[in-house]
Amino acid sequence: MTGGTGHPVHTLDDVRAATAAARSAGRRWAALGARERRTALLRWKRALAARADEFARVIASETGKPVHDARAEVLMALVHLDWAARHAHRVLGRRRVASGLLSVHQRASLSYRPLGVIGVIGPWNYPLYTPMGSIGYALAAGNGVVFKPSELAPGVGVLLARSFGEAVPAHAGVLRTVTGPGSTGAALAGAQGPAGVDKVAFTGSPGTARKVAAACAATLTPLLAECGGKDAVLVAADADLDAAADAIVWGAMGNAGQTCAGVERVYAAESVHEELCARIVSRARALTPGETYGPLTLPSQLGVVERHVEQALVDGGTARLGGPDSVRARVPGPVVLSGVPEDSPAVTEETFGPVVVVNPVRDMDEAVERADASVYSLGAAVFTRSRAAGLALAGRLASGAVSVNSVLGFATVPSLPFGGAGESGYGRIHGAEGLRAFAAPHSVTVRRFAPPVDLTSFATPRERAARAVELGRRLHARF
Repeated sequence: MTGGTGHPVHTLDDVRAATAAARSAGRRWAALGARERRTALLRWKRALAARADEFARVIASETGKPVHDARAEVLMALVHLDWAARHAHRVLGRRRVASGLLSVHQRASLSYRPLGVIGVIGPWNYPLYTPMGSIGYALAAGNGVVFKPSELAPGVGVLLARSFGEAVPAHAGVLRTVTGPGSTGAALAGAQGPAGVDKVAFTGSPGTARKVAAACAATLTPLLAECGGKDAVLVAADADLDAAADAIVWGAMGNAGQTCAGVERVYAAESVHEELCARIVSRARALTPGETYGPLTLPSQLGVVERHVEQALVDGGTARLGGPDSVRARVPGPVVLSGVPEDSPAVTEETFGPVVVVNPVRDMDEAVERADASVYSLGAAVFTRSRAAGLALAGRLASGAVSVNSVLGFATVPSLPFGGAGESGYGRIHGAEGLRAFAAPHSVTVRRFAPPVDLTSFATPRERAARAVELGRRLHARF
């Protein structure tokens, strides 16, 4: 069956077949070892880099984002694939661990094994970069992957799997793409038995994540969920306001605001709030919708954005730039709001459009309190001229990642884990934690010599074992 995009609508049987094929190919892939997988993945990475323009054109055609944005997305995907390939052996390879006094006679080591087959359900806003944070790391860890891209951007996923097979033909079946609507994703998450995946990595809305989690729960399939955010920027009284305004506008309006860790809230010290608003408005007014950024990929999101802006004004907020009329076109204009009550949807719900709320706060203590009051906990940013103050504020914020004097700085650092809590989901991609997310710890002990008192043998006299236990107890009672 073919969907409206011209790509197949894969059924449960199709998903099971793809999973079984990925599992079979994945066994050979896992047997290669990390060093050989590194060689293969770097070969794929170079092929992707050579085809960057082709990928960018597909991304742009499916999402509507400008080609220059799509090219930047391809670059970020390359950066993460490169890091995963080069560091998997160090992160996941066998290493010695301390045995402790009680088990000094044992040599202990820890390594990580592939899980098997990872099901990746990708989003439409960054259809290459975001899923690569799971696909690249899962492959580097030795797994097979079945990728279900968004039905709004299936061509990127199809091209990705094809490019892998062309770059690494001996292992072409390790990465497979299935296409279709939500039912295809549900099949990927809910397939049971040997034809089911061993873990699901999902990116999307909290509502859909709950459905995926319910499907996974039926088979106790682990889930990694990245569900969006309502990221806040804290601007201290001593901040460089030009730098802060520039970063806020880029973080709020880039990709038409369709970034899970994009800027949606700003809390600025009262003494600089007005000046910061003026600078944000000046920069936002200079943007050219349709050129600087593209349309809302999901047409229904227009209604959400319009509702948030309208309600913000009804609740007593002020439109510093734009308003409800600005966001009724498929390519909405930038909107800057201020004085919006903290219980208004524009502050509490994910807007996912080119809208930013800039509210004044008494001090940074209040800013932290308001930032952490959200049900989302993904990313945040702090602007201050004091490095010590910036690090201190970053440490107080509950979000999974914080940038100081920039926004989204953590997204382009492949060694840093990315993820949140609450409505932002759970689990981490990227970095060493991202590699371990797609592997299972494997513990091994080797007995080196017979211990003076063997507590794991019935042959040890009971009195002698009791004295050894008592000695251990006393040591722990003292130290």
